[in-house]
Amino acid sequence: MRRRSFSPYLMMAGLLAIFAAFLLYPIWLTIASGFESEDGGFTLYHVLDVFKDDATRRGLLNAFGIAVGTTALSLVIAIPLAILAAKFDFPGKGAMSALILVPLILPPFVGAIGLHHLLGRSGAINSLLIDMGLVEHGIDFVGQGGFFAIVFIEALHLYPILYLNATAALANLDPALEEAAENLGASPWRRFKDIVLPLIRPGLFAGATIVFIWSFTELGTPLMFNYQDVTPVQIFNGIKEMEASKQPYALTAVLLGCAVLFYVLGKLVFGGRAYVMYSKASIQSKPKRLGGFLGLGALLSFVFVIGLAVLPHISVIFTSLAVEGSWYESVLPKEWTMRHFDQALSHPLSVGSIQNSLIYSFFAVLLDIILGLLIAYIVVRTRIKGRGLLDSLSMLPLAVPGLVMAFGYVAMTLRWPFAKGDPLEGFISVIGADPNPVLLLVIAYGIRRLPYVVRAAVAGLEQTSGELEEAALNLGASRVRAVRTIIVPLIMANLIAGGLLAFSFAMLEVSDSLILAQRESDYPITKAIYTLFERLGDGQYIASAMGVWAMVLLAVTLIGASILMGKKMGAIFRV
Repeated sequence: MRRRSFSPYLMMAGLLAIFAAFLLYPIWLTIASGFESEDGGFTLYHVLDVFKDDATRRGLLNAFGIAVGTTALSLVIAIPLAILAAKFDFPGKGAMSALILVPLILPPFVGAIGLHHLLGRSGAINSLLIDMGLVEHGIDFVGQGGFFAIVFIEALHLYPILYLNATAALANLDPALEEAAENLGASPWRRFKDIVLPLIRPGLFAGATIVFIWSFTELGTPLMFNYQDVTPVQIFNGIKEMEASKQPYALTAVLLGCAVLFYVLGKLVFGGRAYVMYSKASIQSKPKRLGGFLGLGALLSFVFVIGLAVLPHISVIFTSLAVEGSWYESVLPKEWTMRHFDQALSHPLSVGSIQNSLIYSFFAVLLDIILGLLIAYIVVRTRIKGRGLLDSLSMLPLAVPGLVMAFGYVAMTLRWPFAKGDPLEGFISVIGADPNPVLLLVIAYGIRRLPYVVRAAVAGLEQTSGELEEAALNLGASRVRAVRTIIVPLIMANLIAGGLLAFSFAMLEVSDSLILAQRESDYPITKAIYTLFERLGDGQYIASAMGVWAMVLLAVTLIGASILMGKKMGAIFRV
C-alpha cells in the first residue's frame, strides 16, 4: 500500500524535473543572460539597448503590428463563421465544417512560396487584372517588404483555432437566455453584444492568445518574404553571435517579456470581465434551419473564406507542377511537369531531410505519449498536491513562443548547469565546427507538441470511469499493469489522435528546425524547404513539391484526429 501511495508523487517529481530541465531552465537562461553583465553581474544595459537601437525597436513594433493585424483579421473571419455553424443548419454545413480546418494543413511559411506567385508584380492576380483591362501595370500587393502579405497569410492559417474555440463556447450557451432577451424586444445585434459575446469571451480570449503569440513570434513567414525588420528574424540572424554578444539574449528576453505583457493586458481588458452562467444549459440549442437564399448565403460565406484560405495552397501546388520560369506574367503556368515531385523524393537534401524529420518526430511522439499519459493520469485520477502546477507546465509550451524555446536550447548548449564549459561537447551541440543537435531536436519537438497529447489523454480519462482500474487494484494488479491493460486500451483513440497531431506538427516544426539544425546533414523538412527556396533555378519548385507532400501528411492526420476527437478537438488549441 505504501508503494502505491507514494508512486504518484515519485512520477510527479520526475515529470517536474523534466519540465525544469528542458522547459523552465532554457527560458530562464535566456532571460538571465539578457540581464547579465560582462563580469557576470546584473545589468539593464543590454535590454535598454534593445529599445534605444532604431532597428530592434522597429522590429518590435513591426512584430506587434503583425500580431495585432493577424489576430484582428482572424477574429473578423472566425466569429461570423462560428455563429453560422453553431446556430444554423444550411445545405453543405457538414462538408464546410470539415473543410474549415484545411488552412491548418500547411505552415504559412510554405504558403508564402505560393503567395509570391499570386501577389507579385508579375504574379497571377496582376496578370488577371491586366488581361481584364482593369490595370495597366502590376500592383505591388506584397508592398513594404511583405507586412500586409504576412498578416494576410498568417490570419488565413490561424483563424481555425479561433473558430474551434468560438464554436465550442457557443455550443455551451443556454438558449433560454437569448430567447428571454428576444421576447423582451432585443435586436439580434444587441443580443449578441450584451449576452453572447460576454459569455463566449473566455473561449475567444483563449484562442486569440494562441493566435497573437504565434503571429508575434512567427519566424518562418517573415523569412520567406525576406522581411528583415521584425524581431524574430533579427533573433534568427543573431544566433551565431551568441558566444560573443549578449544582444541576442536581450532581444529574445524582450520578445518573451512583451508576449507575457500583452497576454496579461489582454487578460485584464478582455478576459477579466468574463461572465459565467449559473449552470450548464438544461436543453440543447436547436440550430435554426436556413433555406433558400439565406441558406445559400451561409454556404457561400464558408466557401468564400475557405477559397481565400486555400489560395496559397493551390498556388504551392501549381508552383510544384510548373516548369521552371513558366509561371511569369500569366494567370496559370504555361508549362507543366511532374518532375519536381520525383526530385522532392530523390534530391539528396530533400531525402535526407525527410528521413531526419521522420526520426525526430517518431521519437518525439513516443516521448509525448509516455509523458502525456503520466501527466493526464496524475491530473485526472489523483488528488495529490501540485497536480495543477503539473497541468499548467504541460500547457506552457503553447503559450511560450517556439522561437524563445529554440533560442533557449542553443543557450543551454553553451552553458550547461552544474558544470563549466561544455561537458556534452560532441554529443549535444548546435553552434560549432561539428554540431550534433539530434537529441536536442527530439526533445524540442517533444516538449513543443506535448500539450496536444496531454489534452487528448485528459479528455479520454475524463470520459472513462475509474471503477475498472480500482477493481483491478483491489484484485492485486499493480498500478502499472492496471494502466497498461485497462486505461490505455480505453483511451487509445484519444492517444492516437493526440499522437497524430503531435507527429504531423513536429514534422513541420519551423522555429526549432531553422535554429537548431545548422548542419545540412541534420536538416529537417522545414529547414530543407527554406534552403531550397533560397536556391536559384529549380529550388523553389522542389521546395513547393515538398510542401505538397507535407500538405498530404497534415491533411490525413488532421482528418484522422478530428474523427477520433470530435468536438474535443478545440480543447487542444487552448492555453
